[in-house]
Amino acid sequence: MEIVVTGRHTQIRQKFRDVVESKMNRVTAIAPDAQRAQIVLTHEGNPRQADTARRVEITIIAGSTVVRAEASSTDEFSALDMALDKLTLRLRRTRDRRKNHRRGYINPMPVDMGVATPVEDKTSDEVNTSPQAAVASDLGPGESVEVQVGDTPIVIRRKLHIAEPMSIDEALYEMELIGHDFFLFVNKETKRPSVVYHRHGWSYGVFEIDTPENVRKDDED
Repeated sequence: MEIVVTGRHTQIRQKFRDVVESKMNRVTAIAPDAQRAQIVLTHEGNPRQADTARRVEITIIAGSTVVRAEASSTDEFSALDMALDKLTLRLRRTRDRRKNHRRGYINPMPVDMGVATPVEDKTSDEVNTSPQAAVASDLGPGESVEVQVGDTPIVIRRKLHIAEPMSIDEALYEMELIGHDFFLFVNKETKRPSVVYHRHGWSYGVFEIDTPENVRKDDED
């Protein structure tokens, strides 16, 4: 498995790289088909956020499946351990779901989210100067662009994912894998862009988006 360690607003120490490589056997033990592990370490410079100054994001790519987890702590090593705990739990869910499929249950095809690429620090010449420029730029599958809005701390990130239409159940499964509170997908029943999201407990919600023109056309038909 290829292991890539990068830093945002921080330098990666060799000791951290060594610890990452030694602990990746937890991943290969659960997901021997994992092809790539991407670890991004981010440093938060705000002293008011000292308790979460180090954030570790781990993305595992195994075929067309992408599993992701992140955690923050006072140091990168404890953040790594917490992120790995979350990641291995999601990997076990994926493995168990495959086992259920072999026993006769339906296993939805996972969405191909593309190769996750870290957003590296850019010089002023490389960064777009407005949100409009970021939205207007052309992106390839898996590519992303990040811009800062003027002198504010607001950062807008845009990324292109290529995905086959899926059911709501499949979208919920993918949302759990990447550890987000929401998941954007194309509903294969309605063909509409949709979002599933956590509400509370085991309750979920679904938003679907359409244009007035399409809605009127469906009513006419």
